[in-house]
Amino acid sequence: MRNQGPRYLEIEGWLRTLVAKGEPGELIPSEVEVAARFKVSRMTARQAMMNLLREGLVDRRRGAGTFIASKPLHRSEGVLFSFTEDMRRRGLSPSSEILSKGIEIAGARDREALGLTGKVKVVVIKRLRLADDIPLSIERVALIPECKAVLTADLTTGSLHEKLREIGYGPSTANCWLQARVADRSEAKLLDIPLGTPLLVETRVISDARGQIIEFTETAYASNRYVIDVKLNCVPAAAAAFSAAPVAPAKKLS
Repeated sequence: MRNQGPRYLEIEGWLRTLVAKGEPGELIPSEVEVAARFKVSRMTARQAMMNLLREGLVDRRRGAGTFIASKPLHRSEGVLFSFTEDMRRRGLSPSSEILSKGIEIAGARDREALGLTGKVKVVVIKRLRLADDIPLSIERVALIPECKAVLTADLTTGSLHEKLREIGYGPSTANCWLQARVADRSEAKLLDIPLGTPLLVETRVISDARGQIIEFTETAYASNRYVIDVKLNCVPAAAAAFSAAPVAPAKKLS
């Protein structure tokens, strides 16, 4: 019986050569085609393919196949854009799959972030965000109850922030912080990435022009598809006390 290890490495090497010689967006053979070509099980072919997925070298598109991946999208710091606005600026087609939406009793994290007290309800929207049909992130938004009119908006192809502006709660400023974790089984399935792939998790607390906190959002990005660039200036130690160093923009939410 042939050892699966060498065959798996042979297939992975062949796929890497295809990717290196190809162009972003180019279709590569499916797991079934690879398995037939090398006369191995589909599971062995999948193992080779999963390593390329894990490294961000290829991307899966539902119903279309596996393609050579484009370089990760980079977002610069300093400007607040919604996902829809960001993707449109890049010439990409943004869309969303609604995972859930409605009005819920606020949990402790939502109350703390939104500055609410007591047994209060919030608007909660959870979506899978896609660009050119490639899943980039899973987003959970909690809004103050005054924003419940957004639930009637088109949240599949439309912009949540555009609707917020229409109802008089336009986003103006945001405090953001970043964390990292690995994708659990549910997240991996939604993002079409291997289980345990690193996620870049951005948390935002957004206020309107009046300074009222209106939105608390957590967005988990597939880290091989989305990057946030941060520019730092080096200040001589004599010019700034250590206590002046940046700190977390918001206290940790329980």
